[in-house]
Amino acid sequence: MSKIGFLLTLLVSVLVCLLPAAPAQAQSNHTFVSAAGNDSNNCATVSTPCRHLANAYAATAASGEIEVLDPANYGALTITGPVSIEGHGWASIAAVSGGAAITINANTGDNINIIGVVLDGIAIANTTGIQFNGSGGTLTVRDSVIRNFGVDGITFQPNNTGLSQLFVSNTLTSDNARSGIQIIPTGSGTTTGVLDHVQIINNNGDAGLHIESEAQTITMTISDSVSANNARYGIFASSDGGQPVSTMVRNCTIANNSVGSPNGGGLASFLTGATMRVTRSTITGNGGFSWTTVAGGILLSYADNNIDGNADTNPAPPTTPYK
Repeated sequence: MSKIGFLLTLLVSVLVCLLPAAPAQAQSNHTFVSAAGNDSNNCATVSTPCRHLANAYAATAASGEIEVLDPANYGALTITGPVSIEGHGWASIAAVSGGAAITINANTGDNINIIGVVLDGIAIANTTGIQFNGSGGTLTVRDSVIRNFGVDGITFQPNNTGLSQLFVSNTLTSDNARSGIQIIPTGSGTTTGVLDHVQIINNNGDAGLHIESEAQTITMTISDSVSANNARYGIFASSDGGQPVSTMVRNCTIANNSVGSPNGGGLASFLTGATMRVTRSTITGNGGFSWTTVAGGILLSYADNNIDGNADTNPAPPTTPYK
């Protein structure tokens, strides 16, 4: 090579080194997954969808939205920040052996929305539909089916000093080995939420809906919902550490829980600090008891409920009714 050629080559090399590196691919506010997608795509348009939710989530900006374009199994997902998943009723997410279909490690202020998904654990041991962890945040589940998991359908278990929230509506949680929905936060914070038009059916653990606190204040409202055919309790609320655990049961059906067993029943308020209020609800066909309190728990009725056909011959509520 001539001296001039060598110098030109050296100059080009130096210029290339001085050029700025190509920017990393930007995340999109709106991403897509499809049965015909490819995880090497950028997920950012309908014509370039990814195949799995995990890849689309990695390509989605904070508080962005993932759209499911057609029916398929889109793989397990771990969420670490705010996002919305629009499953449109046909997004299926399979169980992960020993884990959860959706794991959420949320931070304070994160809003996570899971809409229109079908989660099926196919009875694999030690699996959960949605596992919510983290230091706070809000989980909203809507228009979904969560069934056949080896542990819970939904486990809501934040560890926080602030506020965590759970909202579930128009959703079925059924045939899980433990609870349909378990709310069991830790830390010194506060958990609130509403379950509306939720069906909690045929779960085999301690309760269809299990609400329990060791140190947190919990306030939950269950409205226009059904808890039926669960192995022990329809709705169980407990204050293990004496903190206020307030549960409002409004316009609900609590039926056929703990059938054939005296060790369960419809509604149970356990330990000092737990208060359950019941209005315009039907409690029927439950084995063991219709409604009960244990060791200082309080259960109050607005005296407008239908209590009939239970194994304990349908007693008045355990504590003084509202006037």
